[in-house]
Order: sequence, then C-alpha cells, then structure tokens
Amino acid sequence: MKRSEINKALKEMEAMIREYRIALPPFCNLTPEDWQGMDHEYDEIRDNMLGWDITDYGLDRFDKVGFSLITLRNGNPKKKEQYPKPYAEKLLYIKEGQMAPMHFHWYKMEDIINRGGGNVLIRVYNSTPEGEFADTPVTVHCDGRAHTVPAGTQVRLTPGESITVFQNMYHDFELEPGSGPVLLGEVSMCNDDEHDNCFYEPIGRFPEIEEDEPPYRLLCNEYPKWEDD
Repeated sequence: MKRSEINKALKEMEAMIREYRIALPPFCNLTPEDWQGMDHEYDEIRDNMLGWDITDYGLDRFDKVGFSLITLRNGNPKKKEQYPKPYAEKLLYIKEGQMAPMHFHWYKMEDIINRGGGNVLIRVYNSTPEGEFADTPVTVHCDGRAHTVPAGTQVRLTPGESITVFQNMYHDFELEPGSGPVLLGEVSMCNDDEHDNCFYEPIGRFPEIEEDEPPYRLLCNEYPKWEDD
C-alpha cells in the first residue's frame, strides 16, 4: 500500500469515530514526531501493539480485502507477568466493498459488535481437525440468544447487535450492499496477531508500505523503540 492510502484510511476512520461520538485514548492522537520522545513509560503500547492498524493482508487490494482498526487495550500472552490483562478491545472500520478473509483463532474468543453505520454479514463454519470447513450446523450466540444455522450461513448484524465467535470457528465478514460503512467493536481475549490467526488461504497480515508521503500516524507495528542513554 502507498502511505497516502494508509493516511486516507486513518482519517476516514477518525471521521466515523467522531460521527458516533466515541472518545479515543490519548495515544491514538500521537504523531510520528511525538513518538520520538516516548520513553519506557509507553512500552505497554509498543509491546502489546496498541493503536492504529491498517491491514490489506499483504494483497495490495485494500478497497477489496482489508479494513482499518484500532487496538485500544490488550494483554500479552508472551509477557503475562508484565501485562496480565486477559482481554482486548478494538474498533474496526469497514467500507462497502471491503471484506475480511475467512479465518479462525486457536486461542481467542471474541464478540464482534456493530457499533453503528450499516449492516455487517458474518459467514460462519465450524472447522475440522484438519483445518477445513466442517459441513455441520453452527451454534450461533447473538446477544443472549443461542440458535443453530447451517454451515456457511451469513449472520446479519444491524447496529447494536453482536455475535460471539468461539475458538476454531471460521468466520469472515463483509458489508450488506447499500447499507453504508460500519464501525465495529471487538471485545475479546488477548489478541496475538503473530501466532493466533489461522487463515483458510495463507495470506499476510500487515501491508508493505510505499512511502509516497509522510505518515499521518504510526501504525502499531511501526513504533520506534526507546534507547536507554
């Protein structure tokens, strides 16, 4: 992706967040210049990859496959003594035409919540021990209601509705055409993008960036480390 595309995506997500009157923590407003002076007091942000995140899954087709997100809080399974939080929280912004590819998590259970905007469609499958789609009914938990749907069903979430995605449950998501962009919330167990994502088709996670203009914000995998004097 070009840095200009990333900057544009970040500003679009900020505008959606302002529209729905959601206040972000201060670190979401830090500039690249601010980060040059952030010492070890800010290691939790660095170590747990809090902050802005743009993913095109390495495919360079962001308007088709990908979305924008912010990790607001997170623990760290690799550093449990230092960061004992067992939970994470995110905001996700998806435009019409974008989608997230099919995947599941070995460890993480999550609730995906439609916080506002259009309608999101989440397709669900159980997985087999071999990592394939199981041709078995899927028990879906949505806002206190448990019901069973056929494999491959797209569960429709209107604003305010949510779905619980259990471990080893394949899911993807896209928007209902014509319903407009969506701001999603995600409340989950600790997030570990390096080790806990199983994509049905092998793909990447973070974009390769072409620096055609200065960064508006640093992404969560770009923070400079603080060097002790």
